[in-house]
Amino acid sequence: MELNIYDIIKRPFVTTKSVELYKKFNQYTFEVHKEATKGMICDAVEKLWNVKVDKVRVASIKGKNKIFNRRAFQTPSRKKAIVALKKGFKIEIPGMFETMAKESMKTSSDEAEGS
Repeated sequence: MELNIYDIIKRPFVTTKSVELYKKFNQYTFEVHKEATKGMICDAVEKLWNVKVDKVRVASIKGKNKIFNRRAFQTPSRKKAIVALKKGFKIEIPGMFETMAKESMKTSSDEAEGS
């Protein structure tokens, strides 16, 4: 199966941990196609955003068994990639990581004031 660069990267993962990786280490987390390799992910990121990739780490996440209305099912399995960029490069995803970073800073300052 031939994958093009638009099939490889599905969407960015925006979680508390991924925002911390973005702020501290300039690393971005994406959900990727299950059959994508590290080399394919590296090429796709470099071509989509015109940046240089330093390192790619990949994790496969197995689906969880759940029960809803007495019916058992399994959530879909996923694959995520953590992409580290070389110094001086940045990916512009409008409003994704910046708003989460601002919200996390705002909540940490609110907690400090409340103490």
